[in-house]
Amino acid sequence: MAAGTKDDPWQLTTPPGSSDYTMYKDEAADPPAIVCQVGSTKLLYQLRAIEDLHAWLLEQGDWVPLGAADEGKDAAPGTVEAWGRSEDNPVGGWYGLRKGYRGRFGMYMPPLLEALGLAELTHEKRNNTMRAIAK
Repeated sequence: MAAGTKDDPWQLTTPPGSSDYTMYKDEAADPPAIVCQVGSTKLLYQLRAIEDLHAWLLEQGDWVPLGAADEGKDAAPGTVEAWGRSEDNPVGGWYGLRKGYRGRFGMYMPPLLEALGLAELTHEKRNNTMRAIAK
């Protein structure tokens, strides 16, 4: 498994298997971030999203829809995407750090949790779900 650094990023694939991308930790950023590189597009999410999303999934206790959506579109209630931008989550809003590119949390974060052994995902063409794996 990759180290999750800029020189050795995690190589990931979206849940439907349609796109490859990389992620790595930038612990020197303020706040510490996960850099997600999808082609020429760079998305940034708070690093704490890994542990926070895992904890939330454990609380849900079952499969949760991913519900990926761009920042400008509403996220379906009860989805990973909705939680990633909810005022009720531990950061009180968006985990995405780059204005205009804060969405798609439900597309790009779940495969990272799967790669880290913290969750399992379905890999259908549409309507994928995930659930936590207890550590």
